[in-house]
Amino acid sequence: MTLSIRQFPCLDDNYGFLIKDDASGLTAAVDTPDAEAVLADLSASGWGRLDFTFNTHWHPDHAGGNERLQALTGCEIVGPEEVRRIAPLDRVVAAGDQIALGETAFRVLDVGGHTLGHVAWWAPTARAAFVGDSLFALGCGRMFEGTPEQFWASLQRLATLPPETAIYCAHEYTAANARFALSVDDDPRVAARADAVFALRENGQPTVPTTIALELATNPFLRAPHLMPELDPISAFAAMRAAKDAFRG
Repeated sequence: MTLSIRQFPCLDDNYGFLIKDDASGLTAAVDTPDAEAVLADLSASGWGRLDFTFNTHWHPDHAGGNERLQALTGCEIVGPEEVRRIAPLDRVVAAGDQIALGETAFRVLDVGGHTLGHVAWWAPTARAAFVGDSLFALGCGRMFEGTPEQFWASLQRLATLPPETAIYCAHEYTAANARFALSVDDDPRVAARADAVFALRENGQPTVPTTIALELATNPFLRAPHLMPELDPISAFAAMRAAKDAFRG
């Protein structure tokens, strides 16, 4: 069984994702940052249908297109309870739930921290996870609602996924994240990755998806305990997040 994935830029720096279970033809949008961009890519795909929306969290650049997409396609909207703060939601999911898109099973992971109820959508057989604003390439989301303890636990859940898992994060922040990573980590792997990131962006190419293996090797937030061994892991993560919030490089 296979899962087809389409990734497209929208808004200022978001990525939208359309996915299709090839066995059944069922399709879904992962988040709805811009309904018109989703509809345009759906048309370009030739897939001809939108059956579901899988939301990761409630922010408008992730759930803001729910109502229009449902009105135009009849899709079922599935996501964490917090999405109701701004948008329609038909089915509530939480950590541990499993949702089927045809023959592709998605496991719902708790990745709260950026928002309290943030979830990720992991398809083990497709070796892919859609993580919203929890884990980024060379970064992680701002801690708007959660605590360091919650966010660190969420990142550790993602870190335990198989290393080859493709991580589809929702923003093209990687060049800025790379500049911060270079300021806190002199590992040659980080320098090599930063060079690759800058080259991709200079050519207008995306840096998403990444992989769990690549993030474990180079992401300063996952490496925080190694970079700050004098601190316990949660304190190291909190210090790294505070440093990134203040970084102006």
